[in-house]
Amino acid sequence: MLTAIQRHRHSAREQQFRYLFEDADGKILVNDLGGGRAGLGWGTVLIADDDVGTDREGGIEQLKSFGTRLSDGSLLVIATDAYDVQELRHRLNLFTIWSGAGISLFALVGGFVIGGLFMRRLDRVNESVSRIMEGNLAERLPTIGMSPEFDALSANLNRMLDRIGALMEGMRQVSTDIAHDLRTPLSRLRQHLEATRESSSIENYDAGVELAIAQTDNILTIFRALLRIGSLEGGIGRQRFGVVDLSEIMNRVYLAYQPVAEDLQKVLVADHMADISVQGDGELLAQMFTNLIDNALGHTPPGTQINSTLSSVNGQVIASISDNGPGIPDSERSKVLARFYRLDRSRNMPGSGLGLALVAAIAALHEIRLSLENNTPGLRVELKFP
Repeated sequence: MLTAIQRHRHSAREQQFRYLFEDADGKILVNDLGGGRAGLGWGTVLIADDDVGTDREGGIEQLKSFGTRLSDGSLLVIATDAYDVQELRHRLNLFTIWSGAGISLFALVGGFVIGGLFMRRLDRVNESVSRIMEGNLAERLPTIGMSPEFDALSANLNRMLDRIGALMEGMRQVSTDIAHDLRTPLSRLRQHLEATRESSSIENYDAGVELAIAQTDNILTIFRALLRIGSLEGGIGRQRFGVVDLSEIMNRVYLAYQPVAEDLQKVLVADHMADISVQGDGELLAQMFTNLIDNALGHTPPGTQINSTLSSVNGQVIASISDNGPGIPDSERSKVLARFYRLDRSRNMPGSGLGLALVAAIAALHEIRLSLENNTPGLRVELKFP
C-alpha cells in the first residue's frame, strides 16, 4: 500500500490527493493531513493552507475525505481539495441566478415592446373596422404582420368584405334596374287599366282585364327571376348538389325544344357524349341549358341551325350551345350577362333581359367557366365544368 501511495504521488503533476494510512495497531505510516483527523466514510478535514498568497479566509483549507478499513485491518483515508468544486458550484449558482434574472428582464422588455407593437397595429385594424361600420365599404383591413396566421385572417376578412361589397353593389344595381325596367310595364299596365275602366263594352272590358292579367304575370315572372338570381349569387342551393347525369339532362332539354325549333323554322342539332356526370343541381343545370337554347331560338332568324354539344377532353367536361345567326358584337358580350341588358335589335321583342343573367348565376354557383365566343358566324356559348 505504501508503494502504491508513493507511486501515485509521483505520477501526478501536482498533489491532488492527501493520504492518511495507519496499520492495524494504529501506527501512522503516512500522514498528509497534518493535525487533521478523519474517520471512516465520507467526511471533511480542515488543514492549514500553506499556499503563498492564498485568498482563503484564515488560511484554512477544507478537504473532502473518504476513509475505509482494508482487509488487514489497516485504515486508509484519501482526501482531496473541494475548494475548486465548491467555487465552481458557487459561480454556477450565481450564473444561474443572474442569467435567469436577465432572461426574465429580457422577456418582460421584449413582451412589452412586442405587445405595444401588436396593440398599435390592432388599433389600425379597429380604426378600419370603425370606418367600415360608418359606411365606408371601400375600406379594407391592413395586415397585422405579426405572423402568417394574422395576415391570413386579414386577407380572409378582406375577401369577405369584397364579397359583401359586391353583394351590396348588386343590390343597389338591382334596385336601380327594377326601378328603371319595371317602370315601363307598370306604366303600360296602368294605362290599360284606365282604358278598361272607361270602356263601355263588355268585350273590351274582358279583353282589357285579360291583358292586365298577362302583363301582371310578366311582372311577377321578372320578380321571380330576380329572386332566383339573387339567391344563386348568395350561394343558396349548394346543399342540393350531387352527382347528376349531364348527358341525360341535355338530351331531355333537346327533346323538349326540338318541336319548338321546327315550328320556328329552325334546326336544333344535338351531339351529346353519353354517360357524362358532374357535381351539381340537376334542376338548375336543366334551367341553364333551357335558357341558352331559348335565347338562341328567340334571337335568330328562320333557317338558323342551333347546335347543342357535350364532350369530355382529358377529363374536362365541355358543353356548348352555338348558332349561325347574327351573333353578339364583341363589345357587348360581357354586358349581355348583366340583369335587364338587351341588345338594341331585341328591345322590341318580348322578354326581360334576365335569361343570360340567370345562366351566369347558375354557372357561377357550379364554378363553371362561362365564355361567349364568335362562332363565325353566330354565337357560341361554352361551358367548362370543374
